[in-house]
Amino acid sequence: MSKLNIVILAAGKGTRMYSDLPKVLHAVGGKPILGHVLDCAKSLDPHKIIVVYGFGGDIVKQAFAHENIIWVNQAEQHGTGHAVQQAVPHLDADADTLILLGDVPLIEAQACRNLLKQAQNRLAILSFNKADPTGYGRIVRNAMYGVTAIVEHKDASEEQHKITEVNTGIMAMPNANLTQWLSRLDNHNAQGEYYLTDIVAMAVKDNIDVVAEITSDEWSVTGINSKTDLAQMERVHQSRIANKLLQQGVTLKDPARLDVRGALSCGRDVEIDVNCVFEGTVTLGSNVKIAANCVIKNADIAAGTHIAPFTHIDDTHIGENARIGPYARLRPGTTLAAETHIGNFVELKNAQVDVGSKINHLSYVGDSTVGKNVNIGAGTITCNYDGANKFRTVIEDDAFIGSDSQLVAPITIGRGATIAAGSTITRDAPAEQLTFCRAKEQKSIAGWKRPQKIKK
Repeated sequence: MSKLNIVILAAGKGTRMYSDLPKVLHAVGGKPILGHVLDCAKSLDPHKIIVVYGFGGDIVKQAFAHENIIWVNQAEQHGTGHAVQQAVPHLDADADTLILLGDVPLIEAQACRNLLKQAQNRLAILSFNKADPTGYGRIVRNAMYGVTAIVEHKDASEEQHKITEVNTGIMAMPNANLTQWLSRLDNHNAQGEYYLTDIVAMAVKDNIDVVAEITSDEWSVTGINSKTDLAQMERVHQSRIANKLLQQGVTLKDPARLDVRGALSCGRDVEIDVNCVFEGTVTLGSNVKIAANCVIKNADIAAGTHIAPFTHIDDTHIGENARIGPYARLRPGTTLAAETHIGNFVELKNAQVDVGSKINHLSYVGDSTVGKNVNIGAGTITCNYDGANKFRTVIEDDAFIGSDSQLVAPITIGRGATIAAGSTITRDAPAEQLTFCRAKEQKSIAGWKRPQKIKK
């Protein structure tokens, strides 16, 4: 295969979206529509990617500032042919060009590869059969089934309106031919635009073979023009993700009630209940169980962990066999080691919790380091913010924090220390001692022994 240029047409305003956001920046599966197209383009290893932009151009460029893209402005939209003409100065004379559409998010790389194979010294078009082809350009073939033209719907005859094979707008051809054909385009048609599809008739006239590669996957070549289209595409995209997960052995209680807005990777025997949302990059180890109505973003959840309903997790690592929720919230910077328990209405932020520790009820632990086998009682708060600066709380191994305690950072609770319920602790608490604060009084009792569980 020769050198490859890819031109992505993304200049449309998307009037029917009724939005100030450029159409190609609306999201499918948590990613801008154009982002999906760019992912497909990059997987083909092109020499150049050229994006023709227009409405909201600066916003579009900013959204993809990290990408290696040649941006070309189509200041006025005069049709698809006019759009590709803007890219001509950047095309390599010795390359083939693949033309993609910036509003077709489910385009598949393999379909593009197949099309490029057909485009060696030919014009190759991607087409599909549509039961109701209204609005689409018709693929006109001769008696030998060869493609002779693409006729836009508004310019088609009554007989041509009966044709169900339609143009996707995706095509590939050698640049030596493309640049010549683009120079010959005119706008003598019902819409007064420069149709890229007119190059088909030019190719036939120039004795260049034209082939149409028919795809059976209509959704992979369907564009988005309205919020209705966007919603339908979202469901198709989510259905495909769900099917892949099922094929990999993941148990989905209801595949229709799953949303993956990023990348979800699962080990063996993972179970996911209904109405769960996964954002960013999420990894679930083997035997992880996610209960209903959880929102999980940029998280790594190790094997055997169970997440109870209505739990929110963001930018968090959770070790093996942990128990989280229900109604827990784990905020960015949180790391939980194995066998930890985070219970209902507990919020953690930038907290590191070591093996076997438990925070089971109604607590806030922020900017904290919690050791092994610590128990934090209900209603405990680490007071990490003084109104201007944040400070850290350290709770060492085997400490016991009684219910309704306030630990005013910066502070260290020593190894094996016990904090009596209802205490407000403003100074470091010694190891292996009971520390309590009632009203203005804080005392530490040397030699105090923690109660032991009574054997029955």
